Amino acid sequence: MHIQFAELPVSDQDRAKAFYTENLACQVIADQSMSDGGWRWVELAFPHAVTNLHFIRRADAAPSAEPVLVLVDGDVEARVTALRAKGVEIVTEPREAPWQPGRIVAEFRDSEGNRMMLASC
Repeated sequence: MHIQFAELPVSDQDRAKAFYTENLACQVIADQSMSDGGWRWVELAFPHAVTNLHFIRRADAAPSAEPVLVLVDGDVEARVTALRAKGVEIVTEPREAPWQPGRIVAEFRDSEGNRMMLASC
């Protein structure tokens, strides 16, 4: 069994799509109109992952206070350096996870203000 979609609340689909394709190497799987209101079905795939990312309309302007997605990366420090170089807001620097010694974690915000976690393998 695997999760087909991870839903992510956004207010600007184009800005979010650009963030994930440019910063995290996601590929666009679908970008189709859903209604006359202009909202689209935007689906992205992470490289080498079985879970795709789908944008849902944010209920209000408030971004998530807690991480909404955990991304596993072989080199958290290098990923943080690359994201910082692209102007991405780093919330917490790479550090050992207090709940799992030996695992490195860091947090950043996406283009929509959502808090994301990077965790080592």
